[in-house]
Amino acid sequence: MIETLFGLPVGFDAAIRLLIVVGVMTVVVMALIYLERKVLARFQQRLGPTRTGPMGLLQSVADALKLIAKEDVRPKNADAWVFELAPFLVFVPTFLGFVAVPFAIAWNVRELELGLLYVLAVSSVNIVGWVMAGWGSDNRYAILGALRAVAQSISYELPLVLAMISVAMVANSLNLVEIVRGQASVPNIVWQPLPALLFFICLLAEMNRPPFDAPVGESEVVGGPYVEYSGIRWSMFFLGEYASMFIMSLLGAAVFLGGGAWPLGEELGVPWQIALTVVKAGAIIFLMFWTRASFPRLRVDQMMSFSWKILLPASIAQILVNGAILVYQLPSGLEHTLLAVFSAAGVVSVYSAINRSVATPRPRPLVLAQRSEAVR
Repeated sequence: MIETLFGLPVGFDAAIRLLIVVGVMTVVVMALIYLERKVLARFQQRLGPTRTGPMGLLQSVADALKLIAKEDVRPKNADAWVFELAPFLVFVPTFLGFVAVPFAIAWNVRELELGLLYVLAVSSVNIVGWVMAGWGSDNRYAILGALRAVAQSISYELPLVLAMISVAMVANSLNLVEIVRGQASVPNIVWQPLPALLFFICLLAEMNRPPFDAPVGESEVVGGPYVEYSGIRWSMFFLGEYASMFIMSLLGAAVFLGGGAWPLGEELGVPWQIALTVVKAGAIIFLMFWTRASFPRLRVDQMMSFSWKILLPASIAQILVNGAILVYQLPSGLEHTLLAVFSAAGVVSVYSAINRSVATPRPRPLVLAQRSEAVR
């Protein structure tokens, strides 16, 4: 029997929940845009938005009104159907993820037994929209940005999924509500720090957030797959990015930080659970802002090598170690200690690999070296 929040038939109950989510998300996205501007301004010793409304609070509202009123143009040689549908295939899959993500224990649109896989699956569909935007725009920069986005998404989707499988092995469930309930005493990040690190890195790459923003790099591909979009259609790409940021932060809070269960979530009730979830998701979002302010954009070759040579082997190694430990059904304390120790060792190994790659200078091509010697 499916539980309903409002005592209505299942279909009406789900529709009301979805409308609530869409309404909340519209406000949340506008708030995130404002907060990112203010946080980045603080990091860069600026003021950020100050003029529109008190403390600049209405800046996002002004931007939304401007985009709605802006002329919606389309290139002459663009593929009309592909060009028009691309923003929807970026925007809609993001909101589908809210069906399974819990805002509190058992507070979601629907509790799914395969909720973790469902969220990962629908979050990867938007890459089709990026390809359609690049191809349908009839713009070389747009198609190059779309190809970069496809390569990056595929490369980082693998370690992301494998990291989540590692946590599901420890939790013995793919149901997000059950995973949250299993962290009532200790969050999963304590037992699985390496998957948590992989999740955060891959999260940035999946959303094309700095330093993984090569698909939309202004200095290289002008604006990426949506360079030809304007007005309300451009805003749908923007809205999809920030909505994805929020939903994936909720997912990270639920899977690694205990969601609304830790600490004292089940004892103190739903308001405390919602507060816990919002605070933990907010901490992940703040880390995204901090990362954007701290790291320069990676080159395409660096970005791809980082995934295939470091993150993917680390995620596979974590699954193998988890399987080797869990198969013997050791006492709970010893089992979790071994999981934590080996996962922490994986974090150190990933850090060492990154440090070595940064410390090693990039070899210069022979032709450039010869020219340099000739100039001397």
